[in-house]
Amino acid sequence: MTDAEDRKPQSDEARMAFTPPAGVEVGDSESETTSEFALPQGLDVPQPPVQEPEGSAFSTPSGYSVEDASPAFTPAGGIPRISLTKDLPWQDRMRTMLRMPVAERPAPERMPRAEEEGPAVPRVLDLTLRIGELLLAGGEGAEDVEAAMFAVCRSYGLDRCEPNVTFTLLSISYQPSLVDDPVTASRTVRRRGTDYTRLAAVYQLVDDLSDPESHISLEEAYGRLAEIRRNRHPYPTWVLTSASGLLAGAASVLVGGDLVVFVAAALGAMLGDRLAWLCAGRGLPEFYQFTVAAMPPAAIGVALALAHVDVKASAVITGGLFALLPGRALVAGVQDGLTGFYITAAARLLEVTYFFVGIVVGVLVILYFSVNLGAKLTPDEALGASDRPYWQIAASMLLSLTFAVLLQQDRSTVTAVTLNGGVAWVVYGAMYYAGEFSPVASTAVAAGLVGLFGQLMARYRFASALPYTTAAIGPLLPGSATYFGLLAIAQNDVNKGLVSLATAASLAMAIAIGVNLGAEISRMFLRIGSPEKRRAAKRTRGF
Repeated sequence: MTDAEDRKPQSDEARMAFTPPAGVEVGDSESETTSEFALPQGLDVPQPPVQEPEGSAFSTPSGYSVEDASPAFTPAGGIPRISLTKDLPWQDRMRTMLRMPVAERPAPERMPRAEEEGPAVPRVLDLTLRIGELLLAGGEGAEDVEAAMFAVCRSYGLDRCEPNVTFTLLSISYQPSLVDDPVTASRTVRRRGTDYTRLAAVYQLVDDLSDPESHISLEEAYGRLAEIRRNRHPYPTWVLTSASGLLAGAASVLVGGDLVVFVAAALGAMLGDRLAWLCAGRGLPEFYQFTVAAMPPAAIGVALALAHVDVKASAVITGGLFALLPGRALVAGVQDGLTGFYITAAARLLEVTYFFVGIVVGVLVILYFSVNLGAKLTPDEALGASDRPYWQIAASMLLSLTFAVLLQQDRSTVTAVTLNGGVAWVVYGAMYYAGEFSPVASTAVAAGLVGLFGQLMARYRFASALPYTTAAIGPLLPGSATYFGLLAIAQNDVNKGLVSLATAASLAMAIAIGVNLGAEISRMFLRIGSPEKRRAAKRTRGF
C-alpha cells in the first residue's frame, strides 16, 4: 500500500472482526484472539517515524518562510530570465512588468527600509491608492496610474500586487503566495481638478520611492503626500482668467482675426470664464458650466455682426470655443482605449461628449437668436488665413503658453511646451498650407511630433509627459470646424453641419492617436533592456 492509503481511516468492518468486548483488556484476557501473523510478545520492532498530520492543500508547510521561499506562481515552463535596466525611468520599468503575467515578473531585490520589520500591508496599499487617486484626478492615463501604483507597492516589497484602475474606482490586491490570504483595498475618485504642478510633485514622490538608494519610510511618504495635497495653485484666479482671454484671442488670430477680433474674443472668453466660476461656486454640474461659458463669445460675435462692424465675427466665436474644447480629456480617452483600458476609455469619451453637447447647446442658443434677428454669419469669412505665417506661429506659441497657465503647470515647463506648440503649428502649416495635405493627416503628424517630444522630455526629467504635450496640442484643436458645424445646423443646413462636425471629430481623433503614437515610437526605439519588454494583447482574429 502507498503512504496515502496507510493514512486512510479504516472502515468499521475492518475494526469489527477482532475487536475485544467492552471492559476486556487485550493483554490480560484469555479470550484474546490472535492471528498467525501476529508478532510474539516481547519482540521489539522499530516504530516508523511519526508523520505530519494530514492537512489542507492550501495550508502553509512546516519550515516555510516567505522571505526565503522561491517565487510563487511558477509556470510550467519555468521562470524566464528578464533583465531591466535600472537607470531607466520607473514608468518604463513598471509598465514593462505590468504587461507581464504575474508568474513571469522578476522578483525585486531586497531593499532596506527604515522600519525593521517592514510596514503593514494595509498601510502600504492605502498610500498606493491615495497616490493613484491624485494622478487619476489630475487627468493621467489609466496605464500610467497603474504603473505608479505598482511602483509604490514594489518599493515597499509588495511585488505580487495587481492594481486596477477605472474611471472613478481604484483597487489593488496583494497576495504574497498561494498559501497566504489576499489583501484588497479600493478607493473612489469623486473630485477632479487640473493641476499639473501637483501632478509633477506626485511623480517626483513616486520616483524617490522607486529609487533603490533612497530609504523613505512610510511615515515620510505620508507626510510628503499631505504637503502635496495642501500645496496651493501656482497661479491666482485673475491670472487664470487673463490666460483664458489671451488663449481665445490667440486662437482667433489663427483663423484670420485681427486686433479687434483679438480683443473681442478675449473679452468674451474672460466673461465666460467668470460665469463658469460663478456656476461652479453654486454647485452646478460641469455640463451647465460649459453651456454658460460658451454663450458670451457667441453673443459678442453676434453683437458685432448686428452692429455691422467690419470684423470677422465668426473668428470671435471660433476663438472663444478654443478655451472650452476638452482636448486633454479626449486625448486621455483615446489613449486608454489604445492601451486596452476600454471601460475607462468609454467613460472618458462619454464625459467629452457631454462637455461637447454643453458647448453645442450654449452656442446654438445664441446662434438661433442671431439668425432670427437677421445677423449675417458666414463660415467663409474665417478662412484664408494662410498669408500670415509669422503671426500664426506667434499666436500658436501664445496659445500654448496660456494653455499651460490654465493647466497650472510648473513654471519650469512653460517654456518647453510653448516651443513645442510652435513647432507643432509649423509642421501643420507646412503640410496643410504649403504641401496641400489633408487637414487630418497634417494634424496627426504634428500631434505625433508633440507626443514624441513630450515623451522624450518626460524621460529626460523622469516626470510625467502631460505637461509637455497637453498645452502643445492647443493650436491643433478643431475649433473652427466645430463652429462651422454648429452654424450650419443653426441655419437649417443639417447635412453640411454634420459633415463639419464629423471633420471636427476626425481632427480630434487624429490629435489623440498622433500623441499616443509619438509616445509609443519613443518607447519602441529607446532601449528598455530586455526583448521581453512591452507585451501587449494579441489581435483577437475575430474570436
